[in-house]
Amino acid sequence: IEKGSIDWEEVFKDADWFHWTGITPALSQGAADVCLEAIQAANELGVTVSTDLNYRAKLWKYGKEPGEIMPALVEGCDIILGNEEDAEKHFGIHPDSVDITQGDTMDSQAYLSVCKKLKERFPRAKKIITTLRGSISASHNTWSGVLYNGDEFLEAPTYQITHIVDRVGGGDSFMGGLIYGLLTYPDDDQNALNFAVAASCLKHTIFGDANLVTVSEVEKLMGGDASGRVAR
Repeated sequence: IEKGSIDWEEVFKDADWFHWTGITPALSQGAADVCLEAIQAANELGVTVSTDLNYRAKLWKYGKEPGEIMPALVEGCDIILGNEEDAEKHFGIHPDSVDITQGDTMDSQAYLSVCKKLKERFPRAKKIITTLRGSISASHNTWSGVLYNGDEFLEAPTYQITHIVDRVGGGDSFMGGLIYGLLTYPDDDQNALNFAVAASCLKHTIFGDANLVTVSEVEKLMGGDASGRVAR
């Protein structure tokens, strides 16, 4: 694939949102070039752009480091999802605290410094989000998320996920839930974040990488006891 091979104006003709992940530019220079072309076209056409930074060390094999490629791509993003490893590997950004874990739980406040640094580096971004996973065992995790919008640092309820069926697709289901949440609750970042966390929480109970749940199931979990165990 190479620049000029896709008519982005036609692709984005009826689009409101474009999402890409850090996996695509990691594959080849051509993929990275086309990804940048898509982001720039989306910006020009007023399409919201989101990214999951998604650092994968084994994919960057074509002679470029993430830091040489990713910054130019992320500069055009309105929504950024990533964790502390993504921020470090792609942009050299580190949390203020050395250890962001407290035993088996994640220190959500430690992520605030990463979010602020990302927002400073990429001022176009309206929201910086990360998921918070605490590993009790292979089958028992805690799950939450935080969102920084430049004014507020919001944290979702923490779920206890016991008897995990499949973690694959957890991040993608979170992002899918977040996009739905931000479109459905455009003036309520807290509710959008809560929806994303609940949606991805349910994904852990489903085999395969597709989140086969309904909006009503997600909303039911959102309205339940967030401190309890997730069962489906």
